[in-house]
Amino acid sequence: MPLGEDGHSWKKKTSSIKEIYDFKEVLGTGAFSEVVLAEEKRTRKLVAIKCIPKKALEGKENSIENEIAVLHKIKHANIVSLEDIFECKSHLYLVMQLVSGGELFDRIVEKGFYTEKDASKLIQQILDAVKYLHDMGIVHRDLKPENLLYYSMDEDSKIMISDFGLSKIEGSGSVMSTACGTPGYVAPEVLAQKPYSKAVDCWSIGVIAYILLCGYPPFYDENDAKLFEQILKAEYEFDSPYWDDISDSAKDFIVHLMEKDPSQRYTCEQALQHPWIAGDTALDKNIHESVSAQIKKNFAKSKWKQAFNATAVVRHMRRLQLGTSQEGQMQSTLPSPCHGQLLLPEGEEEESSLRRENSGCSEGVSEGNDIQNCTYHVHPTSRV
Repeated sequence: MPLGEDGHSWKKKTSSIKEIYDFKEVLGTGAFSEVVLAEEKRTRKLVAIKCIPKKALEGKENSIENEIAVLHKIKHANIVSLEDIFECKSHLYLVMQLVSGGELFDRIVEKGFYTEKDASKLIQQILDAVKYLHDMGIVHRDLKPENLLYYSMDEDSKIMISDFGLSKIEGSGSVMSTACGTPGYVAPEVLAQKPYSKAVDCWSIGVIAYILLCGYPPFYDENDAKLFEQILKAEYEFDSPYWDDISDSAKDFIVHLMEKDPSQRYTCEQALQHPWIAGDTALDKNIHESVSAQIKKNFAKSKWKQAFNATAVVRHMRRLQLGTSQEGQMQSTLPSPCHGQLLLPEGEEEESSLRRENSGCSEGVSEGNDIQNCTYHVHPTSRV
């Protein structure tokens, strides 16, 4: 069914989105969409608007409707929210919450002190958010560090989950068996093309916990076939010397999540009750030097794929802080969320020819904003 003819009450009609929002700068472009930093004229609130040309969606209506259906249901403190949806004759506009704290790995590398307890607190927030999704019958299916963003620049900022392009609402279709996700983070049953469920997210959280404690992934091979073989067999090690100073409790927690048999794998609820999360077994020892060195070695930005330029938001926010004309007006806004992201399924990259000319978002964007750097594949620096 064509977009705009399905009678969804959550879509608001508008003749021009720019009557409502002042577009600031392009944060990034996807295969058939563009993400723009914008300010609501009435409230002066900063948001990220995903602009999607309808002509680019021909044959893909189900993909974007799935993304919207998922996001529109979600209201959780650790999940980037879809705040509004506007529609005009030619475009669909998704108004997303902004978060300004940057990416997970950047924050860890920049810290001078990092412990198991820090990792435990991060994983607890992720588990809380994913349990919420699972309780709603939603499986994320693509949890990975790149999809975890900090809410603000505050030292004690909470973490936020983004990217629902691969999410699936259980019960809205057939049993899930589509192979999707990012290879290094997907559960064995996904690679085996077996029917799967919420347990795939718990596996991914185990992989994330593993990386947070050593700085490198549990499975790696330049050859995809060998990588898949490792994952299918759940073959991973707690290698010396990188794991020598990590607690047995942390390792036990990971083993229960990275369990090959999904029926034996911990659920989010069980994981939240593990002593490493709920108790005091996470160690206070500083592991920053080893973990940050491995992150820089194994997760070079050139290997990451982002839906927006993370540094563009930070740069813009700092300009607001320095700008005399807006300084007073914006100070209450700065500590609040200032960055949002949303990704669609991997296959949509092939529509790259539709990126700029069909987005409908470039007009009215301020000059001198390094738009050429805001491509789908972005390599932002950790400091700006």
